[in-house]
Amino acid sequence: MRPSPAAPDTSPPHRTLQPGWRRRDALAACVLALAGVELVYLSDFAQAVPWKADVGWVALGAVVLAAPLAWRRRFPVAVMVAVSLVYFALGTWAGIEMYASQVVLFLGFYSVGAWCPDRRRATWSRAAVAVGMAVWLGWSTVDQFTDPEVGERGVNAYMAIAAIQFLVNIAYFAGAWVFGDRAWNAAIERQELEAAHAEIRQQQDRLAEQAVSLERLRIARELHDVVAHHVTAMGVQAGAARLSMARDPDAAAAHLRGVESSARDAVSELKTLVHTLRDGEEAPDSLPRLADLDALVEEARTIGQRAELHRIGPEPQLPPPAQLALYRTAQEGLTNARKHAGPRASVAVRLRTGADRVELEVSDDGRGGRVGAPASDGAGMGVPGTRERITSVGGTLEAGPKPGGGWLVRATVPTRHDPEERP
Repeated sequence: MRPSPAAPDTSPPHRTLQPGWRRRDALAACVLALAGVELVYLSDFAQAVPWKADVGWVALGAVVLAAPLAWRRRFPVAVMVAVSLVYFALGTWAGIEMYASQVVLFLGFYSVGAWCPDRRRATWSRAAVAVGMAVWLGWSTVDQFTDPEVGERGVNAYMAIAAIQFLVNIAYFAGAWVFGDRAWNAAIERQELEAAHAEIRQQQDRLAEQAVSLERLRIARELHDVVAHHVTAMGVQAGAARLSMARDPDAAAAHLRGVESSARDAVSELKTLVHTLRDGEEAPDSLPRLADLDALVEEARTIGQRAELHRIGPEPQLPPPAQLALYRTAQEGLTNARKHAGPRASVAVRLRTGADRVELEVSDDGRGGRVGAPASDGAGMGVPGTRERITSVGGTLEAGPKPGGGWLVRATVPTRHDPEERP
C-alpha cells in the first residue's frame, strides 16, 4: 500500500516562549510592585491623597495588582482579567496610585494581544475588558457630577474633564491593543522565517548528501567500466598464455604481451579518471571517444573474441560526455559478451548516425540470453550503471535477450544541431 500523504498542519500559530521568560516576567512584576508601593507612600506624603482605606492597604493593593504579571506570557487572558478586577476593586473601595498601576494595566491588556494563541479569544476578551472599563468610567463620571467640588467648577469644566478622561482611556486601550497585535504578528513572522531558514538548511544538507551519493555512483561506474573490461581481458589472455606456454611459447608470449598492453591501458585510463575527478567535470582529450571504437574492437579480437565493428552513416557529432557514454556502453557490452556469451560467440558492434540521434548496438549470438528468460536490468552488474550514464546525457538504453538467442544492448543518444559545437 502506498503511504497516504501527510495532512497539512491546520493548527493555529503558537508563539514560542523564549528561555528565561518566567524569570524576566517575575522580575518585571517585582519591580512594578515595589514601584507601586513607593509611589503610594510618596503620593500620600506629597499630596495627602484622601484614600478610601488606610495607606498600608493601598500599598498592599499595589503589590497584589502587579503580582499576576509574573504569568502574563503563559496565561495572558487570565492575567488581564485578574489585573482588571483588582484595579476595579482598588479604585472603588481602597484607592490606587495613578502611575505604576497604569503600566501594570497596560501590560496586562498588551500581553493578550502579544501572547494569546487563540486570536478569537484574544479579540473578544480584550473587547469585554475595554467595554467593562468604559462602563466603569461612565459610571464614575456620572457619580462625580454630584461631587460638590466638581459642581463648583461649572458644567463646562465638568464636561471638559470627562472628555479628557474618555479620550485618554481610548488612546490608552487602543494603543495597548494595536501594539500587542503588532508584537504577535512580528513574532509569528520571525518564527516562520526561522522555520523556512531551517527547512532550507535541511534541503541544502539533503542536496549535499545526494550530490555525494551521485558522485560515488559516478566514480563506481567509471571504475567498473575501466577495471572490469581490462581485468577480464587480462584474465582471458593470461589463461590462454598458461594453456599454450608448453606447446607454443611464441603464442604464450603474444598473450602475455596482450596482458601487458591491457595493464598499461587500464593504468592510463585510471590516471585519466583521477585527473577528471580532481580537476572537474570537463572531459579531457585523453578520455575515450567514438573514434576509439576501432581500437576497442581490435583489442577484443586480439584476445580471441569474435568481434566486428560496423559504422553506418557519417561520423557522429556529439559532445565528449555523450561520446564517452556510448564508448563505455560498447566496452561494457563486449565485456559482458566475453563473460556470458561463450567462447564461440560472435559479437557485432554497430554505430548508426541518424539525423537526430546516434544509436549504438552490441549484439551477440551466444548463450547469454533466451526468449522467456526472466526480466532483468541487463547482463551483469554494469548494465544499470550504463543505463544511468546514457540517461545522464539525455539518451535511452535497452538491454535484453534476442528472439534467436544471444543478447542485445542498444543505446540511443540525441544529437545536437549546433554546427559550431564539436567534440
